[in-house]
Amino acid sequence: MDRDELLKNIAELKRKKNAVILAHSYQDEDVRLAADFVGDSLELSKKAAGTDADIIVFCGVDFMAESAKILSPDKKVLLPSREAACPMAGMADAEGLRELKKKHPGAVVITYINSPAEVKAESDCICTSSNAVKIVEHYKNKKIIFAPDKNLGAYCQALTGADMVIWNGWCYVHDEFSLGDIYIAKHEHPNCILLVHPEAPADVLEQADFIGSTTQIIKFVEENIEEMNESAGVIIGTEVEIAKMLQLRFPHKRIYPLADHAVCLQMKKTTLENLYNSLLNEEFEINVPEDVRIKAAAALNKMLELS
Repeated sequence: MDRDELLKNIAELKRKKNAVILAHSYQDEDVRLAADFVGDSLELSKKAAGTDADIIVFCGVDFMAESAKILSPDKKVLLPSREAACPMAGMADAEGLRELKKKHPGAVVITYINSPAEVKAESDCICTSSNAVKIVEHYKNKKIIFAPDKNLGAYCQALTGADMVIWNGWCYVHDEFSLGDIYIAKHEHPNCILLVHPEAPADVLEQADFIGSTTQIIKFVEENIEEMNESAGVIIGTEVEIAKMLQLRFPHKRIYPLADHAVCLQMKKTTLENLYNSLLNEEFEINVPEDVRIKAAAALNKMLELS
């Protein structure tokens, strides 16, 4: 089947099965076209929970589908590709976190949403890249264990002065950004300001004109697009799909990715073909043990309370 036929058949299956399709912003354009909602992982899970759909198809990676299941336990949650697993989430494990908690009794555990359900269940509060600083600020009078992203943790620590034990995990897409990338990008695209995701290393963040989550970066461009004249523009320091998406929306503006190597290969495992097969065969279902789900939901709800 070609793209148009796949999109048509996916839409028909979606109506027939009362499904909702979620696509993370890092997905290819074809997959985003098939989605009911496009955005970041938590935003998408919350939207899905608010629908009357029986099936959620999450075009993203494993921890995102788990988060959707945590918030929508009565819905069937499908992940179109078994191989769509977040490497950073895989760097955190519940047993290791329990050992760390023993070494630091009384510490508050703040876990980035990019983590397995079992790790969320061992946490006091979840955070996202958009609210991490606010969550850490709330708990900064206590010792904090922060997992799993070392760069986001260090960024929060630098801004709040909190006493933090930071897990040694990272997102390879953002951690591979370098000062060299910035030098090249600014040389090739003069008069552009630099927008960077806080999962990037500290030396890269120091050079940024704006630091924010994927959603915050998109919002920044939307709100400032009219001020971008022929000479002004932006360099986007996150996964390349964000710059591509903004280039499509604003074709006459100067919008560039910081580096072409910033590709999340796991996100690209989802295609229109396996999205279609996922809906057709109702594969691959994501389940979270109820005892784990309840504890993880409590940590997620604590974040929502503080946000």
